[in-house]
Amino acid sequence: SSGALPYLHLHDQDAPMSENLPRFPSGFVFGTSTASYQIEGAASEDGKGPSIWDTFAHTPGKIADGSTGDVACDHYHRVAEDVALMKAMGAGGYRFSISWPRVMPTGRGPVNAAGLDFYDRLVDELLAAGIAPMATLYHWDLPQALEDEGGWLARGTAEAFTPYAEAVAERLADRVAYWCPINEPNVVTVLGYALGVHAPGKSLLFDALPAAHHVLLAHGNAVAALRAAGAKSVGCATSHTPVHPLTQEPNDVEAAGLYDALWNRLFADPMMLGHYPEVLAPLLPVQAGDLETISAPLDFYGVNYYNPSLVGAGDKQPAGERKSIEHQATQSLDLPFSLHPMTGYPMTDFDWPVVPAGLTELLLQLKERYPNLPPVAITENGCSYATGPDANGVVDDQARIDFYDGHLRAVGDAIEAGVDVWGYFAWSLLDNFEWAEGYQQRFGLVHVDYDTLVRTPKNSYHWFSRVIAGQG
Repeated sequence: SSGALPYLHLHDQDAPMSENLPRFPSGFVFGTSTASYQIEGAASEDGKGPSIWDTFAHTPGKIADGSTGDVACDHYHRVAEDVALMKAMGAGGYRFSISWPRVMPTGRGPVNAAGLDFYDRLVDELLAAGIAPMATLYHWDLPQALEDEGGWLARGTAEAFTPYAEAVAERLADRVAYWCPINEPNVVTVLGYALGVHAPGKSLLFDALPAAHHVLLAHGNAVAALRAAGAKSVGCATSHTPVHPLTQEPNDVEAAGLYDALWNRLFADPMMLGHYPEVLAPLLPVQAGDLETISAPLDFYGVNYYNPSLVGAGDKQPAGERKSIEHQATQSLDLPFSLHPMTGYPMTDFDWPVVPAGLTELLLQLKERYPNLPPVAITENGCSYATGPDANGVVDDQARIDFYDGHLRAVGDAIEAGVDVWGYFAWSLLDNFEWAEGYQQRFGLVHVDYDTLVRTPKNSYHWFSRVIAGQG
């Protein structure tokens, strides 16, 4: 690792200025986010056990470019360098995830000391750099041994999550500022168990719904374990999308309502209201006391936002060809809704529309739906553009700057309208392994050369640094 010195000059480079951005509240946290399997590498080092993503990525045909996360960004061996990048940028927070199989190789049993020691060192590095750690206990890399016992379809996985959370909290709760038990339970359920495009690759459609309940039960179990260990701020990190019907025809409106219930309310309603949406409740294996566990009060509500969704009836074919594996899957399966491209907006390399106003809409919708909504953090927001270094080593990713500029303004609009938002964590610090897409999609503020692992801060990194400095 190269330490902080190579990056200290970056604040002085010419880059577009962040003029006229809204003034965010005092103490507002600007940070970045990552996930363990996407950046760490060291897939079988120091006692780490296999995860479902190790298995999935090594299965031919599952990853678009045939790659794996075996090395990824090699963050496991480059922690000091990556923390130095954050410090030089001025980041006030860093959201990272802890690999369950690195801490407990089979998901149960004794703690792997070397694995937990890695996160202990990471937290100390962050604190020494003046960066508040936000730890996510689960960002999709389930121990393969637990999947072999049924994975999230089995209630036992939610029960196994508790001693894992307790072990991590015992070591880190005194120093980690914020906690997210589960990242995007809706993505775990829908892409992993319903559509099969993410690990573990199950295509169960609505028979996947027990996984939703068990992931949420694990969330609730972890909230209790973290609080018992003295964790100061416990929240969540849930993916949300504003849903719009394709037309005002009744079948399109009904399909959009079902999609909204499945993607948004199935996960937010039990956490915030203590019950499931009526249309889906009969399909969930709820036992006595479960919803009380799931709806334990949170210190903050984490929102992951990328774009709105345009939804039509299931018998309507989307116009044009969608690039992402997820959208291809929804077109090939017999579903009661269909996802359609949103025209008239700039598009990212992931074929996602850039709609900053959708973030304002979403935050206002959450405030309206959930009167007890706690303070909000934007725990993920970002975009994929493949821009690389030019002949002079400059990564001129103006499209990413425009994306972040628009979405920070959207957060400002929501705050002005009365939503209590206290932080914004950009996705992502580094280009990384983008799940089923492999290394084809680049979300980083920092470019990573996957052959040499050299990090090159992009112009968006310099711009974000100026935003942070300008906010004081």
